[in-house]
Amino acid sequence: MSTKLVMGTNRTGRRNRSWPEALKREIVAASYAPGSSVSMVARHYDVNANQVFGWRKRYRDDARAPAVPTAPQLIPVVVTAEQDAVATQRSSVAETIEIDLAGKYRVRVSSGVDVQALRRVLDVLERR
Repeated sequence: MSTKLVMGTNRTGRRNRSWPEALKREIVAASYAPGSSVSMVARHYDVNANQVFGWRKRYRDDARAPAVPTAPQLIPVVVTAEQDAVATQRSSVAETIEIDLAGKYRVRVSSGVDVQALRRVLDVLERR
């Protein structure tokens, strides 16, 4: 008998574990529990997350596997009148835009600019 088989390693030195069927199903069920993730469950059981994904795929069609919802679940939402008041508040952040004229000139304009004066400035810069 090979010592590699006794020690549970293969040629590359990796452990070759044999997981009992019941434990695999327990790990898969834990990965489907609300609030859990495959990576959390894998770390808890000291298993590679890819292995858990493989087991989930294997037991997906099994009647004993937990049902996974296929459609997105909706959450009830309540809209109150107070939200309207929040939406109409004026932002305290200064609103500015930047106008780049053919890579030669760059003009930064705030929200309170005189439109006619801006048009005259842009006309002059475009002629240069």
